[in-house]
Amino acid sequence: MPQKTSADLRSAEWFTAPGLRGFIHRERIAQAGYSRKDYEGRPAIGVFSTWSELNPCHIHFRERAEDVKRGIWAAGGFPLEVPCMSLGEPFMKPTTMLYRDLLAMEVEENLRAHPLDGVVLMGGCDKTTPGMLMGAISMDLPTIFVPSGPMLSGRWRGHPLGSGTDAKRWHDELQAGKITPAQYAEMETAGARSAGHCQTMGTASTMTSLAEVLGFTLPGSASIPAPDSRHRHMASACGRRIVEMVWEDRKPSTFLNPAAFNNARVVLQALGGSTNAPIHLIAMAKRAGITLELADFDARKTNVPVLANIKPSGAYLMEDFFHAGGLLGLMHRIRDALDLSLNGVNGRNWQENLEGAEVFDDDVIRPLDRPVYSRGGLAVLRGNLAPDGCIIKPAAASEHLLKHRGPAIVFESRDDAFDRINSSDLNIDANSVLVLRNCGPVGQGMPEWGMLPLPENLIRAGVRDLVRISDTRMSGTHFGTVVLHAAPEAAVGGPLALVEDGDEIELDVESRTLTLHVSDGELARRRAAWRPRQPKPKGLWRTLYADRVSQADNGADVQAYPEKGIPTDETGSC
Repeated sequence: MPQKTSADLRSAEWFTAPGLRGFIHRERIAQAGYSRKDYEGRPAIGVFSTWSELNPCHIHFRERAEDVKRGIWAAGGFPLEVPCMSLGEPFMKPTTMLYRDLLAMEVEENLRAHPLDGVVLMGGCDKTTPGMLMGAISMDLPTIFVPSGPMLSGRWRGHPLGSGTDAKRWHDELQAGKITPAQYAEMETAGARSAGHCQTMGTASTMTSLAEVLGFTLPGSASIPAPDSRHRHMASACGRRIVEMVWEDRKPSTFLNPAAFNNARVVLQALGGSTNAPIHLIAMAKRAGITLELADFDARKTNVPVLANIKPSGAYLMEDFFHAGGLLGLMHRIRDALDLSLNGVNGRNWQENLEGAEVFDDDVIRPLDRPVYSRGGLAVLRGNLAPDGCIIKPAAASEHLLKHRGPAIVFESRDDAFDRINSSDLNIDANSVLVLRNCGPVGQGMPEWGMLPLPENLIRAGVRDLVRISDTRMSGTHFGTVVLHAAPEAAVGGPLALVEDGDEIELDVESRTLTLHVSDGELARRRAAWRPRQPKPKGLWRTLYADRVSQADNGADVQAYPEKGIPTDETGSC
């Protein structure tokens, strides 16, 4: 790879320009306290941090940014910290998914507009990883990613507590009368007890792991717990490495290709990763000019079982995964299914990166002949209820419900579901199929509402799962027989909009089908009578988003030139 010189640096166009233009830039950087010796001949490196007090997963990023900058200075670079929008899952309503592409645009335009030669991205909480990487892929400057790392394992009265997963699991036990409200309240300070993202194999752990597989991190980075001193070492090493990458001109386009995304798909299955990952990977691939389709994410395409025994599909947490060998240990187990010739930010291929990788606990990272789930993590379904596809995570579902037929009970919105779920008028039983609609990308920005609650009377009777179907998403930390991302969504007239209470719905995961047992003629009658019902979005961004967002099977990304408009009613709502 050819080496750049200081004259080739992009930042030199700002800082060495003659006349008034260069004077103004040098004057203003001096205003910030930097002398010419600080930046002349040095690559200017952006340190893009998503620190926020409303994102406790990233609360350590103030400190980590200093670790990164220390590495940049040591390698002869010029670090410049830039704050970026922080997408904190717990607090942003209705969903951070509304803002993934806004973050992507912010990253891209910050890189485009400023005198920067490379960038260190600091993210980890769910949408920050794909959002930041999407922006960096589009701009295509040397980029390295510092994952925030998982928080420490939770523990309560001898029970492991995993973010999201066990909050839901124990809430069911609370409703069933098995624990007291006071005992449930004790968990509030026992589950999330350090900086770092969710320590289950939710979307955060999944996406930071896949960022590593794609080549954006230093190998071994994604699994390091956030409070571990080795996380600081990694951050500093990223600072040193990005300076070298600028001189080498090692950009995302030099290591991203279809084979890299194929490796990510394979590892996703072995991790038992989040159902949200296909949406993000499809959107990221589009930024790189690579075609990736929803059907590619079916477990049968990779033929790799779930080996990571991590909640919600398994029993352990990410701290256990790290000590068992982490992502490198898992990748070593499935190396025959991977393209090891690919490289990433460190310039070494996976054959070299996996040298010395081991698994130290066969129960946390299972061997191939004793998997957690032999049929892979994700299944893609199709049928007249989701002609463009939908997704389920069989590894986190109930085995007895993977083939099921039952009557639909339809909810028009999340509020409708919570208002009526315990109504005696619904006559919900263990055979019912709960349907939630109007919550897809256009409908509501695709929140994590697919994990519909169960009626309290069924919980008290011992029922812990029902088949649930929606056009929205579910937290990667959650579990159950939940069919998600039905496309096209109800808000644009997808078949989910036509379901009525009592309609028979059949789920057959083995045959990869989701069928609404209603005649074509009846569906045509219902379609003729259907009208959009979504309220007009509030705010400029949400209006632009609803007008330009693609469907879930296409990455749910905001498109510069939408292929088709969104149907509107006479008031202009969509």
